[in-house]
Amino acid sequence: MTATAAIAFVPVLLFLGILLLMDSFKLARPSMVAKTLGWGVVAALACDLSHPLIAPLLPLSAAAFSRYVAPFTEETAKAVLIVYLIRRHRIGFPVDAAQLGFAVGTGFALVENLFYLQSMSDAGLLLWSVRGLGTAMLHGAATSVFAMISLTTANRHPDRRVAVFVPGWLAAVAIHSAFNHAPLPPVEMTAILLIVLPVIVLWVFQRSEKATREWIGGGLDLDLVLLEMFSSDSFALTRFGTYLKQLRERFPGPVVADMLCLLRVELELSIQAKALLIAREAGVSMPRHPDAQRAVAEVHYLRASIGTTGLLALQPVAPTSHRDKWHRYVLTD
Repeated sequence: MTATAAIAFVPVLLFLGILLLMDSFKLARPSMVAKTLGWGVVAALACDLSHPLIAPLLPLSAAAFSRYVAPFTEETAKAVLIVYLIRRHRIGFPVDAAQLGFAVGTGFALVENLFYLQSMSDAGLLLWSVRGLGTAMLHGAATSVFAMISLTTANRHPDRRVAVFVPGWLAAVAIHSAFNHAPLPPVEMTAILLIVLPVIVLWVFQRSEKATREWIGGGLDLDLVLLEMFSSDSFALTRFGTYLKQLRERFPGPVVADMLCLLRVELELSIQAKALLIAREAGVSMPRHPDAQRAVAEVHYLRASIGTTGLLALQPVAPTSHRDKWHRYVLTD
């Protein structure tokens, strides 16, 4: 049993380690990877407890249940934490989405395979090696695909709170259900999984890593130019200055002043976050700025002072992006 479990999980854990090592910006913190692994374990235990209660209510055989019900329940259970992390802006790029999604799936597969090993301990080493390795890679890759698709969709459509997670969830369920249908013998099916799914994950991962590098480098240059413009004497003649003057006709002077302060502080936080990531890529351990916590607290105060209507009026000239909250997370949590 020990040898079988090792064969089933060592390659998958190594693949997770490769994803972490390939991330030159170290976006996923070790503590967060540990939490997502733990959530995978919790999700597997929850499914193991709930399936015996659900199965008798449905007129399905065990094989049909695993093909048409289990993929929905298991992918939903694994997805809960990823949805929470995306909504709380704890995931910034598809790179860390892939890492944390794969970690959730790895934790889930660990529990599922241990249950199978205990219930069918007389199975041969080859059967369990194929079964365990295929299942572990399936769960890791399926949740990784869900996380990457969901983050990309959420960034494109931030106003759609639930619908953005549907495409990735359906993709994960489809992958899972296709595996459970087992259209090929176990050895061939596992071989396809070990070739196709890692290639897909690595391809998207590398493209995302490149896009992340371009966004951080180009974004830092733009942020520095904007910050210099905010500090210049000619700021009143820029589009930002002209728009803020127009807002004085609709909002009290102190509120407009808070708007200007908010734009400046969020730019400074954006610059600090990007500089921190660039330092990590270069292998430099750069401490967080001691004023970052106070700057984040100031952002919260200014946003509350400006109010919802004022924030909406400020959006046309907001120089930062949907990753503002992620910047604060990187710098303070």
